[in-house]
Amino acid sequence: MFYFLGVLVVLCIAMSLRTLFYPSSWRTKQLSFDNFLFLAFTYSNIVIGFGLLYLILDIMGFRIALNHGRQLEGHDFRTLMDYMYLSAVTLFSVGYGDIVPIGAARILIVIEALIGYTIPAAFVVKSVLDSEKK
Repeated sequence: MFYFLGVLVVLCIAMSLRTLFYPSSWRTKQLSFDNFLFLAFTYSNIVIGFGLLYLILDIMGFRIALNHGRQLEGHDFRTLMDYMYLSAVTLFSVGYGDIVPIGAARILIVIEALIGYTIPAAFVVKSVLDSEKK
């Protein structure tokens, strides 16, 4: 069951990134509020998606992160919010250090950080290409 949910979350993240990196020919917009709204939804989807992935891995028994030196415990709303917070500070390259990834989760953290670095560049390129098409 958790594998299915994990695959579903990864698929949603991939679809968001595909839409960002491969603009459709029928959508020709200039830099506008719509593009910024699209960017906000993309960031939100990735933060929520990776937060859910971290929670799913935690539920499956993987050690994911330490919060002020103690392992995150429990599978409730607060733990989900901690993982969403970890996802957000990773995606936006803030990295406060209060929640620290451990074990295999470091691989996912690096992937999320790389995605966070590429989204602004892809957004600019997409905006330029869309404005040139017009």
